[in-house]
Amino acid sequence: MINMTKHRALVTGASGLLGRAIMKDFCASPDWDVLGLAFSRARDGLKKVDLSDKNAVTDVVNDFKPDVIIHSAAERRVDVIEKTPEAAKKVNLDATQFICEAAAGVKAWVLFISTDYVFDGKNPPYKVTDEPNPLNLYAKSKLEGEKITLRVNPDNGVLRVPILYGEIEELSESAVTVLFAKVKDTSCKAPMDAKLLRFPTLVDDLGFVIRKLSERRLEDPAITGIFHWASDEVMTKYDMAMNMAKAFGMSTDHIVPETSSASAANRPENSQLDCSRIEELGICKRTKFSDCIVNILKPFL
Repeated sequence: MINMTKHRALVTGASGLLGRAIMKDFCASPDWDVLGLAFSRARDGLKKVDLSDKNAVTDVVNDFKPDVIIHSAAERRVDVIEKTPEAAKKVNLDATQFICEAAAGVKAWVLFISTDYVFDGKNPPYKVTDEPNPLNLYAKSKLEGEKITLRVNPDNGVLRVPILYGEIEELSESAVTVLFAKVKDTSCKAPMDAKLLRFPTLVDDLGFVIRKLSERRLEDPAITGIFHWASDEVMTKYDMAMNMAKAFGMSTDHIVPETSSASAANRPENSQLDCSRIEELGICKRTKFSDCIVNILKPFL
């Protein structure tokens, strides 16, 4: 039963890395009733909904009548999208359209989770007013998702975020933690990118920022448009790998820096985000990489 005295949040992609952190933060607050949507991993009280089914999306939104919808569901595998672009269209575009249209019907605010990859990485740090120039199909699909979100309702919000990590179910769930598989295997060389600058951000911090931003939106209708959030620690994947190895007292002799890439998709060299718009709202939470990476990776030793 819905508690009508509370705000209501609907979270898509609630079984994913970021979605779980968003659910955790909202559920810990006494001010929110939360419904999480998932599909392939719908469990632990999450509702199974196919976001590419317009009627299913409309039905769940009309039934729950959220005040806020956090749309974190996405196809995020950059190289996969480059090879199979249709994979991105269903979740990053079609589902976004359906969600925003249904949200408009119940006067819910949508916060679309986007990416720092909408920028080409040539002139950082990037402000929310800077012109995007995506280099790969993933980023192009997310930029189109942003446009859909704001076209359906200009009062909606977009939150661009960088590479994420946090409590994982498997190492491959994050582009950060996946590095640990090679870090702990000291029997062979582990080439790691030492060129592209990244700002690995803890999903728990992001969950907090998203909840606080949602609460400010309910108080202030001027909370609309584009926002940025990221850690302020800059690292290459080589830096991350070295940090992981040193944190566990492992050898680093096998970790080799490389400055060329054979990946299918182009990536920006430095897509640092200017986060001042959120900081000026008094919202801030940043956890140091070294303070949390051991606890995250320890189950996978």
